[in-house]
Amino acid sequence: MYKLEKIAEQIRQSLEQRNSIREEALKQARQLTRACSLAIRAVHRNEFDVMEDCLAEAQTLADKLRNGLRDYPDLYYAGYSQDALKEYVEANVTCALIQNQALQTPEDLGVEYTTYLNGLAEVVGELRRRILDILRSGYSQEAERLLSHMDDIYSVLVTMDYPDAITNGLRRQTDNVRGIIEKTRGDVTFSLRGEDLTQAISRLERQLSTNHIEVEERSGVAFHVNDEE
Repeated sequence: MYKLEKIAEQIRQSLEQRNSIREEALKQARQLTRACSLAIRAVHRNEFDVMEDCLAEAQTLADKLRNGLRDYPDLYYAGYSQDALKEYVEANVTCALIQNQALQTPEDLGVEYTTYLNGLAEVVGELRRRILDILRSGYSQEAERLLSHMDDIYSVLVTMDYPDAITNGLRRQTDNVRGIIEKTRGDVTFSLRGEDLTQAISRLERQLSTNHIEVEERSGVAFHVNDEE
């Protein structure tokens, strides 16, 4: 029984350590998610200095999370850890695409491939948000550029046809992405047609104004000739 008590104490100490590491990882995951959310909010507001600060903070937190769980792969691959790193991917890729900068790779961000893919899927929703903000001021080529990026992301995701156990539910995310893109394409098309109609009306108004001036000038000349007669 003495040996059993010794074994139990060793197990208890190990579990205490793992629980402490887990609690710290949860804290870092929440902080990382918050920093990423603030970075995305800043880029939508064109507050690029704030965005850079938040992304730098997110990178520090992501590094701490990875390093702290280096010897605990089961905790590293737990849902809360990978979800936080997915948000990290989403923030970095969203900010890069909105600013028309180079896309970061999974290696650049230090994340697993499946985490990267799920992060890409989340980016599509943020690009739609940006496009709708643009369209409030009228149609723009910038909206078309971002829509093209959405199409590119979907084209990649739809080829990753593997079981959910391998991709962490990517198939459902991909279906959501398709619906978001279809709605966004409709919004962009509607805005483009509205812009075309507005331009056509403007051209017609200018033409009518020009014709009206010409008619008035001809009427004035005719009136002046009649007075002389």
